[in-house]
Amino acid sequence: MQSSSSATPRLQSIDALRGFVIVVMLLDHVRETFYLHHQVGDPIDLVHTAPDLFFSRVLAHLCAPVFMFLAGLAAFLYGARHGEGARAAASSFLWRRGLFLVVLEMTVVNFAWTFQFPPARVYLQVIWAIGLSMLALAALVWLPRRVLIGLALVIVAGHNLLDGLHFDAGHPLQVPWAVLHDRGWIDVTQSLRLRTSYPLLPWIGVIALGYAAGPWFLPGADPGLRRRRLLAWGLGLLAGFVVLRALDVYGDRPWTAGDTALQTAMGFVNVTKYPPSLLFVALTLGVGLQLLRAFELASDRRRRWLAPLAAYGAAPMFFYVLHLYVLKFLYLGALAAWGPNQGAVFGFDAMWQVWAAAVLLAVLLYPAVRAFAAFKARRRDIAWLKYL
Repeated sequence: MQSSSSATPRLQSIDALRGFVIVVMLLDHVRETFYLHHQVGDPIDLVHTAPDLFFSRVLAHLCAPVFMFLAGLAAFLYGARHGEGARAAASSFLWRRGLFLVVLEMTVVNFAWTFQFPPARVYLQVIWAIGLSMLALAALVWLPRRVLIGLALVIVAGHNLLDGLHFDAGHPLQVPWAVLHDRGWIDVTQSLRLRTSYPLLPWIGVIALGYAAGPWFLPGADPGLRRRRLLAWGLGLLAGFVVLRALDVYGDRPWTAGDTALQTAMGFVNVTKYPPSLLFVALTLGVGLQLLRAFELASDRRRRWLAPLAAYGAAPMFFYVLHLYVLKFLYLGALAAWGPNQGAVFGFDAMWQVWAAAVLLAVLLYPAVRAFAAFKARRRDIAWLKYL
């Protein structure tokens, strides 16, 4: 992926969108670190969740689908630079980076969350899901584009038909189904358990859609046509979300109107992330495509505020690992200095403090991220840097 310093406006918009959702992810991880005394379920419990916490969490729903979609798009653009060997190059890159991400999740990332070695629990979260989705896409890229699009749409739209399918522990299909669709625990040994936090199947559909959108972003592609497609597909997804949610017949758990307009709105957008329902994907990708179009239009006008977002987006994995360890050390330091102040944990008293801490951390970590992004752009001869 290109850094913002050398990218065309088109690629700057991709980096900027990735950077935007990285900052939103930082907000959500600050919440998970310093607001643990207010747990958030899936879908969210509207009776016990204040609006500021609810909408902060719903905003964070954008992160995983946009990351996944852009991962597929980036893989296509990487392959396209290799001419006739595009599919082979993309497949090879996806295979190598997918394995790298799976190992990273189970080691460096999991340790950042738990600080346990050897670990008693390994949480298989978004990096794991992206890694496995890349491994799946490494095989799917060999399909004709129309077949790939059809398969991706079937997976995203049809996987909710499988919601009622479950397998008990000990069943031969329990482990593969826990990885693919049924969030749960996998007992490896008496002292080690795996938590499949991000069921995989729907994410394969999302990353495949990102790959299929790749031709829109090739050098020489008509930018006006690309923007019309982004607008049409984004609005189509949002319209589909509204219609299906209003009919309440398929695509997520049923919802009910609240006593106030605000509660009704909260119920309407209270979608299921684990695994991501059809309505979850339609809502988040619909918004994501509109944001990508908006960032592209802004980059045409050389908006200066895009540069910091693009810097974050040019070094996503570097920032991901960095911020997890910074948050962990900050939490341990606060716990040592002030002790638990929210039951058994240390935490903030209000959501505005979570927002303030996220903004402050985004500012403080920016110089390191910008420096790494510039180094990554300057030293393209170092092969492993493209994984970060």
